[in-house]
Amino acid sequence: MNQVLQFVSDFLSAGGDVLWVIFFTSILLWSLILERYLFMWKVFPSMKGKIVEAWHGRSEHKSWTAHRVREAQLSIVKMSLKKNISNIKVLVALCPLLGLLGTVTGMISVFDVMAMTGTGNARLMASGISMATIPTMAGMVAALSGLFFGSFFENKSNTLFNHLSDELTFEEEV
Repeated sequence: MNQVLQFVSDFLSAGGDVLWVIFFTSILLWSLILERYLFMWKVFPSMKGKIVEAWHGRSEHKSWTAHRVREAQLSIVKMSLKKNISNIKVLVALCPLLGLLGTVTGMISVFDVMAMTGTGNARLMASGISMATIPTMAGMVAALSGLFFGSFFENKSNTLFNHLSDELTFEEEV
């Protein structure tokens, strides 16, 4: 276990300070993904059951008030289902930009080494190049891993909302 932590620490050090930002952004991204997963598969079913039970327990479904109650319940559900999905998508878009920032800072490091020592010291230039490429790779990997879940949760929330909307049937006034 100690060797794994040492490897991760060395990797984060080789990527520069921007890699730490990408690391914490990825942790936040995956926390939001986990939260959405738990909500949709653990919390939402009981929430849906309570709403459907309350709706079917109403004595009438024709009045204007009943329609507004239904709309209010569906609005609350929709907000609950969509919560944090836009945050996931923003973090997915942010990760490659942070990788690009790491590329720029790494290349600045390479140019600093070249300015101070000339072009002859390949070892010092290599550390700057790794500082340029590692954050780029990490930003892309983090973005790709979250890209699927952003779209998946968007589609899943629409499906769950539509199913609930169909269960809350009402009678039109004649």
